[in-house]
Amino acid sequence: MDERELVKALLEHDRFVTQLFFYRNCRPLFMSLIQQFSTKTKQWEYDELVSEVYVLLMENDGRRLRSFTFKCSLYQWLKVVVMRMMADQEDVVIDETSKEPLYGVVSTENPEKPEGTKTARADLERLLERMPNQRYAMVIRKLTLDGYEAEELAREMDVNVANLYNIKRRAIKQLTEVAMQDVRNYKQ
Repeated sequence: MDERELVKALLEHDRFVTQLFFYRNCRPLFMSLIQQFSTKTKQWEYDELVSEVYVLLMENDGRRLRSFTFKCSLYQWLKVVVMRMMADQEDVVIDETSKEPLYGVVSTENPEKPEGTKTARADLERLLERMPNQRYAMVIRKLTLDGYEAEELAREMDVNVANLYNIKRRAIKQLTEVAMQDVRNYKQ
């Protein structure tokens, strides 16, 4: 498969090609970038990086991937794109002194609507199970359903609170995408 066919398959969301590309072909490149860009304040994980890169390439109907002009190799181009993305995220500063919770409160004990709460919790669990990145699902589950404090979960995950905020932001974005896909499937 040449690079034009590869880009076309990625834009068409070909599951097999996408999986092969990100989890086999790009692995050496991404592992090298993870080593290069991981710091004490930002620890990259492979699945997290793949999710970020995929979202970046596919947002706005694949605008960024469509901008690839084949003047260099796809991997050279991707390396520059990913390095810029990782460098940009290093510059993100999160106010750790904020008392605002990382999450919206999900009450699991509403005496007026116990059945509705059980249904909502079951719906959320179903969506969390469908998330491609189960680490993200775990973060949402522990913060919203299990009542963990941000500091407690950050310690458990061996990340700092600022990094947990970044993970949580990406997790909510992915959960939203899963929920929107669920709505589209439900309407069909």
